[in-house]
Amino acid sequence: MTDKKVSVWGSNRFWKRSAAWVTGFSAALLVWLTFDTIPQITMGTDADLQSGITKRVPAPTVINYKITYELSDKRGHEVPVIGEKEKFFGRDDYSEEEAMELVNLGKLASQAKNCMDCHTLLGNGAYYAPDLTKAWLDPMWADNGSYQAMTGQATKEDAMVEFLTNPSSYPSHERMMPNLGITEHEAKGLVAFLKHMSSIDTNGFPRNFGKIKGAVNGK
Repeated sequence: MTDKKVSVWGSNRFWKRSAAWVTGFSAALLVWLTFDTIPQITMGTDADLQSGITKRVPAPTVINYKITYELSDKRGHEVPVIGEKEKFFGRDDYSEEEAMELVNLGKLASQAKNCMDCHTLLGNGAYYAPDLTKAWLDPMWADNGSYQAMTGQATKEDAMVEFLTNPSSYPSHERMMPNLGITEHEAKGLVAFLKHMSSIDTNGFPRNFGKIKGAVNGK
């Protein structure tokens, strides 16, 4: 009796071994990616900031510092750069506890007010209203920016608080932000939350933010 030759592609043994190798490789890759990602998304400390150590997610005390968005020739997109101390609501000495409390207040307020019903944060949410991931860096809120001028406030943070607490008084474009009953206390937390968020290295997300007029490359 002649043995029947079976193509390797029709061999059950081949496919079982292939499945085992692919499953094993995928599991190992997943474990490696997990251990590689954890330190990158772990929040830094105030000591890191004071030592000039760059973390993808800086400590909440980053609100004590000036944040800019600068083109990285090596990476081909803009990255947040933490600079010198900068007054934030008149202070640049928030402790880690105070800064964390303020940033958490803003995060909880953004959830309570369902900001993501209209806005996007770190890729989550809707696209009806502007992406807020880098809102703190938006040149419209900077000195001589149209939004700051519109509110008549002396600082970016005060202008954002004024807008958040009285949005009906400051219509922007054709889409007006509804009055969500945000208190001044909540608004300060939201601004701190947005400033901290802008310091997170998001690999250039949202794309083309740095090209808007008045921003890094938008000139």
